Amino acid sequence: MKQVIFALALVSLTSSAFAQKYMTRTGKISFFSSTSVENIEAVNNEVASIVDGSTGDLVYQVPVKSFKFPNALMQDHFNENYMESDKYPKSEFKGKISNLSEVNFTKDGSYKVSVAGKHTMHGVTKDVTIPGTITVKGKQITTAAKFMVKLADYEIKIPSVAASKIAKEIEITVNTILDQK
Repeated sequence: MKQVIFALALVSLTSSAFAQKYMTRTGKISFFSSTSVENIEAVNNEVASIVDGSTGDLVYQVPVKSFKFPNALMQDHFNENYMESDKYPKSEFKGKISNLSEVNFTKDGSYKVSVAGKHTMHGVTKDVTIPGTITVKGKQITTAAKFMVKLADYEIKIPSVAASKIAKEIEITVNTILDQK
């Protein structure tokens, strides 16, 4: 009888260790550019993301052409002139939660995290560290972060004609809801 109880306990511990992967294909990333001339905003609801709660590894893949603008002309300029979306169809972040021991994926709550990794955009990869929050609720987690990106760091060139309308730094907001798999 003791062996049966021990085996059941081992199976339940093993299955909970493997059940700490969270995924979505409908994550949300938005950006905001503010200048004295114009504000520019866009939202992308097609972000794929995986978070492994047991290792702290995480990946975000962003199809660049999926950013939606309030103005179709802005969207065309963004894809053709600035992001060159046909040449660089996705942006990606691959990283790791630096303070994983402070996050309890089995207990509902909100946890401040620091994520370090490689951010690739417009064909350029940079090492970055981003502060954020992981909120655990049942079998779902929410990841949230807000950070700034310098366009020059990713070799995104703004023509002098448009320089006054586009900020040199863009605010990126991440808000994804991932389901446990």
